[in-house]
Amino acid sequence: MPRSQPEAASNAEATAGGRTGGTAAGAMSGGFSSGRRRPGRLAPVVGTARKALGDALAQAGYPRHVLVACSGGPDSLALAAVAAYFARRGHVDGHPVTVGAAVVDHQLQEGSARVAARTAEMLQELGLSPVEIRTVTVDGTGMGPEAAAREARHAALEAAAASQGAAAILLGHTLDDQAEQVLLGLARGSGTRSLAGMRPARGALLRPFLRLRRADTEEICEVEELEPWHDPTNSDPSYARSRTRVEVLPHLEEKLGPGVAESLARTASILQLDADYLEDVAEATFASLVERNGPEVSLPEEALRALPAAIRYRVIAKAAADVGGQQPSYQRLLAAEALLRRHGSAGPVELPGGVSAYRLSLAQLAGAEPADSPAAGGKGKPVPREAARCGKLVLRPQKPPAK
Repeated sequence: MPRSQPEAASNAEATAGGRTGGTAAGAMSGGFSSGRRRPGRLAPVVGTARKALGDALAQAGYPRHVLVACSGGPDSLALAAVAAYFARRGHVDGHPVTVGAAVVDHQLQEGSARVAARTAEMLQELGLSPVEIRTVTVDGTGMGPEAAAREARHAALEAAAASQGAAAILLGHTLDDQAEQVLLGLARGSGTRSLAGMRPARGALLRPFLRLRRADTEEICEVEELEPWHDPTNSDPSYARSRTRVEVLPHLEEKLGPGVAESLARTASILQLDADYLEDVAEATFASLVERNGPEVSLPEEALRALPAAIRYRVIAKAAADVGGQQPSYQRLLAAEALLRRHGSAGPVELPGGVSAYRLSLAQLAGAEPADSPAAGGKGKPVPREAARCGKLVLRPQKPPAK
């Protein structure tokens, strides 16, 4: 579990529950500007962003206090500026609202503490309160660096939301991020759930900017006179997501014409409807079939075979998750599902997250094997062969290694 600790948000006035004034403690340097909102006519992109956030908060039931997750980049900084508008008004559609923020320092780059502190100053000047800096240690054991950082970040944001009493966490992902997510899923040969991309709302996480482009958030920062921090890893070709952003998507736009990003994001929206339906059916089916015996679960083989393949694979994946496993790859699901076509006991098939899948025949479950079964060594009890052709798919956590 990544370690997370709250810190003061860069200046002495920032406390867990206090508000700061409308000016920063001092001028900022190194790619940041303190920012002043220009008087006059409202920029159309700002109006669009405000409506997007207002709609998201309405759909979430008008949470009383929300938390903005801000890295200092253009997307999350623009989101903070838009959220600050509602914080100044004190309500959304007449429903009271306050807005706090959290800055997560992953400690993966030199100077990350300075970036976090300056970002916190900008958020304070915008009027968000409280503003926290959460410092995390990224543990990449068993996963890639991007996944490890994401897990650490989400844990820190959940802790910050709990400490502030925030019912919603606002994330600044844009349509461009969604398009990149779909492209990466296609490149990996992913299924419906992955190609459905990021959801506008999942639990406490809200992504109100999924219909805005990255150029829109950059324009909002310009209008608000906020100079964002640009993460150098976003253009680092050693990361697949960075290559997708800098090379692949622009190339597709050039060769196929404008609108590729919008089309990819639309694909995600369409697939979300399909994925939600399949997940609901699979969840209900799993609940009706699962049998629990201590740390393991079992599924009746005959009922599994009768299911449509799309539901059958999802039910097996849910069984793996139920005993502490991770989402299996398609290849691993195929291997586990193939046990249903075996006679007698079979397995194990190893699944990610330390889970093993077995096929147990009814004869074995009854404590007997056919006399000619290899498992019986030719000395089994005389039970009908048909009993070996029926059974259960059993999933259990692997035993810890002997000390």
